[in-house]
This record gives sequence, C-alpha cells and structure tokens, in this order.
Amino acid sequence: MSTTAPWIAAQAQRLLAQRGHAWLLHGPSGLGQYGLALALVRAWLCEQPGPEGACGRCGSCHAIDVRTHADLCVLMPETLALALEWPLDEKAQKDIDDKKRKPSREIRVEAMRDAIEFAQRTSAAGRGKAVLVYPAERMNHVTANALLKTLEEPPGHVRFVLATEAAHQLLPTIRSRCQAHVMDWPQPQAAADWLAAEGVPAADAPVLLRAVGGRPEEALAMARAGRDAAAWARLPKALAKGEVAALGDCTPAQAVDALQKVCHDLLAVRVGAAPRFFAPGDLPAGGNVAALGAWWKELAREQRTAEHPFNAGLMLEALVSRARTALHSRP
Repeated sequence: MSTTAPWIAAQAQRLLAQRGHAWLLHGPSGLGQYGLALALVRAWLCEQPGPEGACGRCGSCHAIDVRTHADLCVLMPETLALALEWPLDEKAQKDIDDKKRKPSREIRVEAMRDAIEFAQRTSAAGRGKAVLVYPAERMNHVTANALLKTLEEPPGHVRFVLATEAAHQLLPTIRSRCQAHVMDWPQPQAAADWLAAEGVPAADAPVLLRAVGGRPEEALAMARAGRDAAAWARLPKALAKGEVAALGDCTPAQAVDALQKVCHDLLAVRVGAAPRFFAPGDLPAGGNVAALGAWWKELAREQRTAEHPFNAGLMLEALVSRARTALHSRP
C-alpha cells in the first residue's frame, strides 16, 4: 500500500478544518483525487480523529481498510471498484459472475439509487455517514440527476465527497451544490522524494515524472507497470530510426499517448518553448511545424479507435512508420 503523499495529507488537513456537507475535488489526473477523498471520509468516520485526520488504528479505520464500513458508501464504475477491491452489491456481482453482463464503465443509476437509500438510513456507529463518488465524471445525466436532489436537501449527518479529473463534464447544478477544491500540484522534489519512498530508483524518478507531465501517481503507476525510464528517454530518437520495438511494451492506446507526447514536445521546441515530457537532448533534430501539425491531427484520429484496433501489431508498425516520416521532415 502506498504511503500518503505529503501534499495529499496537507490538503486533507486544510479541508478538515473547514465546514461543509459536500466537497468537489477536481484537477488533472494523477494528482491524488481518490486518495484525498478517501482521507476525508476516513477522518469523518474515525473514532479518534485528530487535526491531521484519521487515527489509522480504530475500528472505523480498519473497517474502511477492509472495505466493510457500514457508514461508508463508495460509488465507482464497476470496473474500477473491482480493481480497487470495493465490493459490489450482491445482484451486480452475481450478474457479472454469471456472465450476464460485463462490469460497467459508468456509475450505474441503480448504484446511485442504493446510495440515496443508504443516505436516508440511520448511522450504524452514530458518527454520521459518508458517500464517496469517484470518478464523478462517470455519472451519466440520469445518475447525476438522481444525486442532485440529495445534494440539494442532504439528510442530517451525511457528507459527500465527489472526486473528478474532468469537472467540466459534470452538471453545473452538481458543481454549484458542492464546495470546490482544486488539487495542488506537488513540487518536483517532493514528488521525486515520495516516488523514492515508494521504491522508484532515484535516477528514474525525474524521467518518469517528466514522462507523465509531473503527475506523481501516474509516474508511480508507470514504474509499477515495468516501464523503463531509460527506454522512455530513448523513445524519440528510436522512433526517428523507425524502431517498432521502442513501443513493444505499449498497448495501442499507450503508444498513441506516447507519440502525442513526442509530437507535442517537438512542436514546442520548434516554436521556441520548452519541452514538457522529454529532456531537450532526448529529441531528434528533424521535424518541421507543418509536418508535425499534420502528424498531430492523425494521432488525434488514431486515438478514437486505439482501444479497439483491428490488429495491434500492424497498428504499431503503421504508427512508427508515420512517426519516422514526420520526424525526418526538414525543420
């Protein structure tokens, strides 16, 4: 289990000192929205909370750790709930086990209705109840509207925390009924130190952080997925040589994402800006603005079907061939 990042702990402490029945945590992906939301509900339900949050030792904290707290309702897409080991309701789990349907990628309206019923019931421990919704942008309009009335007229002693990486996709009426908190960006050194504490080699941390645009949780996920920092740094010049193996450990969607980052940085350099995802020395010399712009548009089109390619191997070969052409255009 990851240790709580210091910038998440500091934000939790600030929010816990404020009053409110509904919080909306928002910002780009990889900044810890889920971790901060969980820290808040742990503190709200803790038997012995302190100024810094939950004690981590009481029965309430343990119940959250093992996903059995009677006064906590977690609303997630079923795919994510299964990945994070949050239990589904019996009917949903049985339907999935019996292969009647696949786990949902959205927050289902049936789950939201169960959450609203949960909010109306009396607290089991007498310390109030909490509802955590993540990622909140996975609510469709029907699900969001089901939540809206409860946010407008919340039952006593129930607090809500919605966490999202795309607040603009939420209904304006949902946003207006929550107190908004914009996630803090950690300082690079603090992020690197945290990654080191999580077992990422010190030399790899800056490269991985740069690869994900400074988002520490995504850098950690990249490291744990076995993505090699040195291979990332070599990627742009390997593409210029047409080396398909440079993307060999990527899914098609990951490959398109990596190519978009190469294209972004080359375009930035060509117009006099600093690269974001690679060190300047990692980038090849070729590529003119017109060719890179055309390549960017093609990658945007590829992104729409990258999750379901007709043939992943052929797609990677075609992507690398197109990258090589763009990178060899005269600057």
